[in-house]
Amino acid sequence: MIDDGVPLRDYHTVETIPTAAAKRPDSRPSAMLTAGHATNTTITLRDYRVGVAYAVALWGAPLDGLAEALARPVFSLYLGRKSCPLSAPPDPHRVEATGPVMALTQARLPPFRPPGRIRLVASDERIAADDAEDSRNDMAIDRSKWHFATRAVYMHRPVREEDGA
Repeated sequence: MIDDGVPLRDYHTVETIPTAAAKRPDSRPSAMLTAGHATNTTITLRDYRVGVAYAVALWGAPLDGLAEALARPVFSLYLGRKSCPLSAPPDPHRVEATGPVMALTQARLPPFRPPGRIRLVASDERIAADDAEDSRNDMAIDRSKWHFATRAVYMHRPVREEDGA
């Protein structure tokens, strides 16, 4: 992460139709018509971040295919929600590096962004002994049933030379 941006709170209204109000409808419009005013409306909150700058380092194969897909995406790219598209296209490029931190320091930012430094590296492996361990429940086991497993993620904060150590 180079810049974590600022928070954006989005409000969603979700309308559900109780089974008792419309049994086995052919479509959502017919269910709405059958249910009349017997619907349940809920307001939900979702939090996002806008104005972020992230760099991503990958290694292994097939890097050429990933770079091509990022350079010419089939669908609009976004982080978290379609109404929050990227403010600049990705800039996939290969670098020679001895590890993820060195690779990430070679990230190229869009010309409208001020220069930044890598502030946080999330990795599936420890980079330093004092990296904080966190977990993510995002390893797909069965996508059709939305079953996911937990995986470990290590948070590394690179030290700048001017900070010492």
